[in-house]
Amino acid sequence: MKKDIERPEVEDIAMAIVLEEVDGENIWNVFLINLHIVPIKNVIVSSRGYGEINGEMKRTSTLRHFFEEIPDLEFTRVEPIMENTFGLTNEFWVSFYIDGKIYDKQYIFLPETINEKNFTKIPLLNVEGVMIR
Repeated sequence: MKKDIERPEVEDIAMAIVLEEVDGENIWNVFLINLHIVPIKNVIVSSRGYGEINGEMKRTSTLRHFFEEIPDLEFTRVEPIMENTFGLTNEFWVSFYIDGKIYDKQYIFLPETINEKNFTKIPLLNVEGVMIR
């Protein structure tokens, strides 16, 4: 049964974490970037953080977000992310439809990888940040 389920490969979808200044305050935000030349529809993003900090196991709440459509070559802000969670594994599950076919992919930002030494130019946003494609 499981072998009969088609699991198409996700391409041209990225998650990025970017430091932005909002009203004079620095805020880290998570973005979903659609680099496809077609829109993605019925997008669900599930996020959570987990891991060990100072010898103690930590877990964040699981958050879920729905976006009806993200146009081709566009991005959307998913959620803010607290800097004190950068020592955790931050996991994002993304599911969406293209032409009636469902796609899903897991994006994992490992502990301590959200920092300036891992910054890259984020396409479409034209700012520096950490991105997984």
